[in-house]
Amino acid sequence: MQYGPDPSSIYPNENIKSICYIKNLITRPNIIVGDYTYYDDINGAERFEEHVTHHYEFIGDKLIIGKFCAIAKGIEFVMNGANHRMCSVTTYPFNIMGHGWEKATPTLGDLPFKGDTVVGNDVWIGQNVTVMPGVHIGDGAIVAANSVVTKDIPAYHIAGGNPVRITKKRFDDDLIDYLLKLKWWDWPARKIFDNLEVLCSGNLSRIKETNYEKSIVKEKFS
Repeated sequence: MQYGPDPSSIYPNENIKSICYIKNLITRPNIIVGDYTYYDDINGAERFEEHVTHHYEFIGDKLIIGKFCAIAKGIEFVMNGANHRMCSVTTYPFNIMGHGWEKATPTLGDLPFKGDTVVGNDVWIGQNVTVMPGVHIGDGAIVAANSVVTKDIPAYHIAGGNPVRITKKRFDDDLIDYLLKLKWWDWPARKIFDNLEVLCSGNLSRIKETNYEKSIVKEKFS
């Protein structure tokens, strides 16, 4: 029996060609994506990598996206290669224009570097969102459409705007802590299948019926 779509497929539902599992389309070594994370774009979900801009291997930054994320069309991940030298009189990138201006090529140490961009697991990103370099978006977070994400978003928080601001927590602290320990996205396919009703229930207390501690022990020694 099959317990859900094949995580190694490009189209999880062959009848919906606007949704692709990103992991199976990545060609760049500096982009890492978890299972079941999808990009939804009727104009070409297969071209997700085109939405990761200014991303150069020699800079060394990575885009890391977890499992079970839902990313809507119009996303842009702006990476560290977009940065200009700011410690000098001008920010103009003379060197990339050539014709002798190469002598003004900055060293990597002259350029701002924000580190890796990291998106956690089970994150929902709305349409036309821009994520700036080095941002960390926590597990279970929601980013509203048309937002510009300039700072970190904590796990299970909702954020939106330009620049982005935190609007509220999705759940109380006890439930957030429980979910971060539960890590349902790491469950095997059968266990997710068996708990779909709980995971999708509006009765949030039902999730504690899964009892993650006993589940971990059982799976470890089974």
